[in-house]
Amino acid sequence: EEGSVYGFLGPNGSGKSTMAKHFNAILLPSGGKVYVCGIDTADEEKIFEIRKQVGMVFQNPDNQIVATVVEEDVAFGPENLGIEPQEIRKRVDKSLEAVDMIDFAKNAPHNLSGGQKQRVAIAGIIAMKPSCIVLDEPTAMLDPSGRREVLETVRRLNRESGITIVLITHYMDEAAMADRVIVMNEGKICMDDAPAGIFLQRDRLLELGLDVPQV
Repeated sequence: EEGSVYGFLGPNGSGKSTMAKHFNAILLPSGGKVYVCGIDTADEEKIFEIRKQVGMVFQNPDNQIVATVVEEDVAFGPENLGIEPQEIRKRVDKSLEAVDMIDFAKNAPHNLSGGQKQRVAIAGIIAMKPSCIVLDEPTAMLDPSGRREVLETVRRLNRESGITIVLITHYMDEAAMADRVIVMNEGKICMDDAPAGIFLQRDRLLELGLDVPQV
């Protein structure tokens, strides 16, 4: 649902990342159909439009940062979309402000912490103005403070900009912040409910190799 936060849980190999890569046509279905904002992902002429709608943030920010200066990295996506330079300048500043990284605009990304790099990666996606951001285990390689930075950024984007968030995670407490939690196992959805409804079923989660949040 537009403007919602969805948490995807599941044991390793359950299909979470594969599912995520279908959301912006990195992968195409071998059977069935995937529609993004009403567009069939198998329509090659519409791939560009789909990727404007859905931005992806991956587990390792180093794989997603391409420039040697933070603001240049954030500008990379809009430049590829052919946006006017003046508009790119506005988007870069606004995106860095949105992730609280404007003070680091002239810095080299390799000097940033893991959490800061991931926030720069998110800013690069925001600058393309997607309607949905898919984050594939964005905190898996971060320390607790980096995790907190990224999650606060994601929450704020959803709350203030109404961006739909799909958060794939193996942390139960991260999934608990979602409006809806989907649990996958062996390539299928086996649970789909509000967080309270999911985490009340502890025995079922334990069978799947998962648990409930500590709190």
